[in-house]
Amino acid sequence: DNQPFVLEFNVRFGDPETQAILPKLKSDILEPILSSIEGDLDKVDLEWDERFCLCVVLTSGGYPGKYEKGKEIKGLENLENLEDIFIFHAGTKRKNNREFITAGGRVLNVVGLGDTIKEAQQRVYQAIQNIYFENMHYRKDIGNKALHFFLKGKMV
Repeated sequence: DNQPFVLEFNVRFGDPETQAILPKLKSDILEPILSSIEGDLDKVDLEWDERFCLCVVLTSGGYPGKYEKGKEIKGLENLENLEDIFIFHAGTKRKNNREFITAGGRVLNVVGLGDTIKEAQQRVYQAIQNIYFENMHYRKDIGNKALHFFLKGKMV
């Protein structure tokens, strides 16, 4: 009958959507999770950071196809004191309990908060300049569409 219908319904954290949303959550994440189990989710009042959040995924060369693993990830220690930058590990593992190496296609998620989209974007891409692994790839246009709409006075 040419009407839309639900193909699937997921109740899980999406990747990389969660990485771009959770840094904005000021409330304890456990409260809505436990309330949803108890059927009281409608009673939860969440507190959010009003700033913009941007996430860029660093991938292994070849992803989403065949990619190499075991490449040493350098520079993460340079990010420890950067303000409003979060690093979420995805396809990584520790080698000899010391350095991190690549272990998947989506390797790291670099997330930044900012008062504007431009500020969040600048923070993320400046942080990425500190990270290196062989055949590292990432999109360089994340946030550009939103910037374009905001410059035209449209909400996104």
